[in-house]
Amino acid sequence: MSDRYDVVVVGAGIVGLATARALTARLPGAALGVIEKEPAVATHQSGHNSGVLHTGLYYTPGSLRARLCVAGHRAMTEFCQEAGLPFRAGGKVVVATSEAQVPRLDELQRRGALNGVQGLRRVGPEELRELEPHASGVAALAVPQAAAVDFAAVARHIAAGLAAEVGTDAPLEAVEVAAEGVRLHAGGRSWQARLVLNCAGLHSDRVARLAGASPEVRIVPFRGEYYRLSEQAASLCRSLIYPVPDPAFPFLGVHFTRRVDGTVEVGPNAVLALGREHYRDRSPNLADVAEMLRFGGFWRLVARHWRAGSAEFWRSRIRRVYARSARALVPEVRGADLLAGGAGVRAQAVGADGRLLDDFCIQESPGFVHVLNAPSPAATASLAIGDHLADLAVRRLLA
Repeated sequence: MSDRYDVVVVGAGIVGLATARALTARLPGAALGVIEKEPAVATHQSGHNSGVLHTGLYYTPGSLRARLCVAGHRAMTEFCQEAGLPFRAGGKVVVATSEAQVPRLDELQRRGALNGVQGLRRVGPEELRELEPHASGVAALAVPQAAAVDFAAVARHIAAGLAAEVGTDAPLEAVEVAAEGVRLHAGGRSWQARLVLNCAGLHSDRVARLAGASPEVRIVPFRGEYYRLSEQAASLCRSLIYPVPDPAFPFLGVHFTRRVDGTVEVGPNAVLALGREHYRDRSPNLADVAEMLRFGGFWRLVARHWRAGSAEFWRSRIRRVYARSARALVPEVRGADLLAGGAGVRAQAVGADGRLLDDFCIQESPGFVHVLNAPSPAATASLAIGDHLADLAVRRLLA
């Protein structure tokens, strides 16, 4: 195996793999490498999510997040169909459960239209019942382009077809940046590259610091916990049923998702994770917690969102509280209908002022391009993010 590459991507989640795929198209014949600390690709965020293919409805018009989500939705739809990967169409409804939420529904419709989301339409309670017979609300926004895919399967399919070396079981240990390029020490060997793309997700800020950069943000992990509906209750949801989100909090709230395998998932909530890989079946990581507590932005975040955080904590601990949130959308759901599901950890960038970054965040440093914030809809947007990063890389290499 050669240790010299034109470009190395750190992180074999769906964003890193999509970036490597885009690079092979733009740099034919180039030597490309991907390094991943886990024994397989798509181990973390790419393999622990709801599988929803978002449309670009929620995001600030003109933002990088909005533009790449809309382009990524189109690209991912075509990719799954051409590759024969699991894809479930059906659309979704975003439901206002009170008159007070209707102005926020109006704002979502406005944003979606400005972002180029096709087919949006407002529906009243009767038409909502036609689309989702068991949902309840005073008004809703129908979003026909929304769908569900298996992002882990997409990532594995991309990895299998890459004209690049993918090195797994290769945690990044050290970085040397020099005028002639970058040397990465990972997995017991060195990788020499002209340019490195940091797509390390939950550890992206740490990789940036290893590279000598001083990112202004830190990753604060949030765990999303899911339930699934029992077989008897699964008929309560046809496709996707969402609440109107809280504009002050960058999480979409507990919702219903009929996945590609036909099961119906409920969630996620959003609780502070006690570690960057703190899933339901893992113990807290005390080193991660200590690092978080030393970050001033974390305490400002707590001061800003303690009420919402407390509500999420109780919803996490008490199933009947979780069921109450689900019943706001689908009144027939009962606590006994909720079976234990999976969990994922979201890599959320937080600024020193305690603000949760809303947009995707990409920064450059000598020898590196860093993806420092790519939360949902990063999986939806991954192919478009890959194109964007590959274009940045080509410009850097040709400069």
